[in-house]
Amino acid sequence: MAGMRSRLLFAAQSVVAGLALAFVIVSLRPELIGYGGRPGGAGYAEAVAASAPAVANVFTERGESGRGALGSAVVIDPTGYVVTNYHVVHEAEDIKIQLADGRVATPEVVGTDPDTELALLRIDLSDLPSITLGRSDQLEVGEVVLAIGNSYGLSQTVTMGIVSATGRGQLDFTTYEDFIQTDAAINVGNSGGALINAAGELVGINTAVVATSRRTRTTPEGIGFAIPVNMVRGVVDELIENGRVIRGFLGIGNIEELSAEDTALLGLADGAIIVGSAQGPAADAGLRPGDVLTHFAGRRLVTRRQVFNLIAATAPGTEVEIRYFRDGEERATEAVLIERDPFFGS
Repeated sequence: MAGMRSRLLFAAQSVVAGLALAFVIVSLRPELIGYGGRPGGAGYAEAVAASAPAVANVFTERGESGRGALGSAVVIDPTGYVVTNYHVVHEAEDIKIQLADGRVATPEVVGTDPDTELALLRIDLSDLPSITLGRSDQLEVGEVVLAIGNSYGLSQTVTMGIVSATGRGQLDFTTYEDFIQTDAAINVGNSGGALINAAGELVGINTAVVATSRRTRTTPEGIGFAIPVNMVRGVVDELIENGRVIRGFLGIGNIEELSAEDTALLGLADGAIIVGSAQGPAADAGLRPGDVLTHFAGRRLVTRRQVFNLIAATAPGTEVEIRYFRDGEERATEAVLIERDPFFGS
């Protein structure tokens, strides 16, 4: 027993001594520990330092009046490719890009995509900083994100928040919507700026906020939206290769999601889509207003956003099978997609 007590006493003294030593070290070097789950004692400073140099200011002039507008942009490649929002450069007669290091350049407009609110520019400067692209499909609700941009002309402004939601659609901001919702402050001038994660990787392009309600006269707080970087990748690749984004067109319009009651009447476990109008390939395939679509190229159709995205992602000239209900009877047809005109729907 005496030996056991001796060993226990020695262990206790060792623990106390270890804690005392740790206390002294932390008192002298507090940066060695993190705070609140942040990456290191400097909070998110490292993430900002890694990404902010690639976030630029955009200044535009429109028309004879010389009316100017502010925006932001992100250098995504050291060869000079810069991403911003379509509305930042739309109808601009003069565009200037100012980098975080103060250098100014007049960019070439490589291409624009109004359907996703993206524009790709290119600048000819040496030693360009560029941001690391992350994965927006790996974002989790509650994850910390930071918005960087030219807020109200105050360049390199950083705001912090969380991912409030992902996959936001039917907001009527753009044709193809898959927004990241965040409560990180997004203000005038932030459009086209970077939404980054705690590792300093680009996860979205800041785009919009909910406007003041005319009915209640209130301005929502903490509701901003960013285009996910996975969508940005695809659009950028298309703009570089073709100067435009090539999408498929079926020719269905005014589509709506079928109510749960009507879906149940058809014996379906989940949603379906009702066609409001049919033209072009859809009409040629025999589809008519009132048809209820359930499958497109073997994929089950449930939401409007899913229909838009599936059709757009299908190359023109592709023949696809479409399954649908008409008058309570299940049917199938084949349609050959054509290239979508940006002024038309799906």
